[in-house]
Amino acid sequence: MQVALGGAGEESGKPVAGENPFTPRASLLRYWNKQIGSGLPKSTFLLSKASPLSAVESATFTKLAAQNALSDNLPAFCKSANLLCFPDLGQSLEKHDASSNFAVYSNKNFTNYGTDGLGGTDAFTKYSEGVNLPVDAFKRYSRDSVGNNDKFDNYGREGNVVDQSFSGYGAGATGGSGEFKKYNEEVNVPNLRFNSYTDDGNGRQQSFTSYTNETNSGDESFSSYGKNGNGSPNEFTSYGSSSNVIGSTFTGYGETGNAANDTFKSYGFDGNVPENNFKKYGDGGNAGTDTFISYRDQSNVGDDSFKSYAKNSNSAEVDFVNYGKSFNEGTDTFAGYGKGATNHKINFKIYGVNNTFTDYAKKGISFSRYTNKSSETMTSMAVSGSSVNRWVEPGKFFRESMLKKGTVMPMPDIRDKMPKRSFLPRTISSKFPFSTSKLEEMKKIFHAADNSSMEHMFTEALDDCERAPSKGETKRCVPSIEDMIDFATTVLGRNVVVRTTQSVEGSKQNLMIGSVKGINGGQVTKSVSCHQSLFPYLLYYCHSVPKVRVYEADLLDPKTKANVNHGVAICHLDTSDWSAGHGAFVALGSGPGRIEVCHWIFENDMTWTIAD
Repeated sequence: MQVALGGAGEESGKPVAGENPFTPRASLLRYWNKQIGSGLPKSTFLLSKASPLSAVESATFTKLAAQNALSDNLPAFCKSANLLCFPDLGQSLEKHDASSNFAVYSNKNFTNYGTDGLGGTDAFTKYSEGVNLPVDAFKRYSRDSVGNNDKFDNYGREGNVVDQSFSGYGAGATGGSGEFKKYNEEVNVPNLRFNSYTDDGNGRQQSFTSYTNETNSGDESFSSYGKNGNGSPNEFTSYGSSSNVIGSTFTGYGETGNAANDTFKSYGFDGNVPENNFKKYGDGGNAGTDTFISYRDQSNVGDDSFKSYAKNSNSAEVDFVNYGKSFNEGTDTFAGYGKGATNHKINFKIYGVNNTFTDYAKKGISFSRYTNKSSETMTSMAVSGSSVNRWVEPGKFFRESMLKKGTVMPMPDIRDKMPKRSFLPRTISSKFPFSTSKLEEMKKIFHAADNSSMEHMFTEALDDCERAPSKGETKRCVPSIEDMIDFATTVLGRNVVVRTTQSVEGSKQNLMIGSVKGINGGQVTKSVSCHQSLFPYLLYYCHSVPKVRVYEADLLDPKTKANVNHGVAICHLDTSDWSAGHGAFVALGSGPGRIEVCHWIFENDMTWTIAD
């Protein structure tokens, strides 16, 4: 049986003949030899992530970092160091005909485009489709136009880390329409911002159909959307449907609008942990109508917050039909809902569980078939096991008893979907600011605008790295391989190896377990597992948790018995501190502290263990 040392056991880590001894890689090899005493072959898997900088480049960029001057040389630094950086978009004041067709287009800044336009149609078809890091900006687009139609069809589809902003879009426009179809579908980590979208608009219709469907993670924000609008209907259909952990924020949406008509159909339907936040939505509006149909229906958990929704409005009508009927309880908070409103009607029909209403209007609100947590109608929410596990991929979690020869089980999709990046050498990473208190310095270095994807990357990574460790956990975020080695050897000692699943072969297929080996004799042991964070350079969240067992297993084709892969799995024996809503318990049943939970090590993740 082979040993999966993060590189399939290949002889690795020896200096290449003629290699400059001052490159970051050569320096790393010397550090590895000094700090790790196992004498086993070094991991080709981990060394492949070392900085590609030459000796001269490393010295140059180290000096610039020490002088706080990397920001002025960012494009060259990003390219040479293999980092994740967004292009800097200059303003585009290009002139176009009244009707323009933008196809197979990407990374553009449209400023004052279509201002005062009369009639015509602008079509964006397959715009930024399949682009890894699309950055698109629309500023004051179609401002004060009359009867102009904008169509975004298959916009940004299958992108990776997407950054798009619409600022002052359609402001003061009369008539016409904005149509988004299949916008950012199947995208990984979208960051979409609509600021002052159709402010002061008159009779302009906006529709979002199949918007961010089947996307992964990410955030969307609508700020002052439709503010002071007059008779401008907005429709969201299949918005965020079947998406994973999408956050949407509506701030000042339709504020002081007149006769607004907004419809949310199948919004967040069948999603996993959708987070929606409505602040001052419809505040001060007149004669508006809002309808939520099958909103967050059949989703897993999820949280919604409505603050000052329809507050101080006049003759507002709001209908919630089949709202929040998720199969795992979410949390809905209504604060100041309809407060100060006059002549309003707010109806809740077939409304979900676990909801809080604070300081809301006591008149003009009706609840019909509200599902109380303890009521018998909870049974009507039961769904099939396959539906419950919709967001827990088969094989993602399994029991320890399944790790035996002959067991056939599904292998989840273990492929890494993050952008390819490299580590920085410690001589450079150690000079970078890295804390919430220094966020503005971090943004300056990487040219990150406010509320941009880059800023979101920073804040999410910092949140993970700065949060207190859980019970029994030892944790550290490492921006270099040298830092990772230090953490692993501090926890485990110098006699360590790093292990990962050999490849992504067999993903999303049924595989048979072949030979199984328990690391350290299959005894309860320590390990240090490291998981990627989304960041400009490789940053790993490494942590050690107590009471685990680590296994290696050959993975075979069930029919031919041919070897497909060689997997590394870790079994957590103490789950008492896990959340009751953790996906492992959704998939396997039971609850915290009652069962052990195992999972495979995914592509580009790893676990360090004491060498056998």
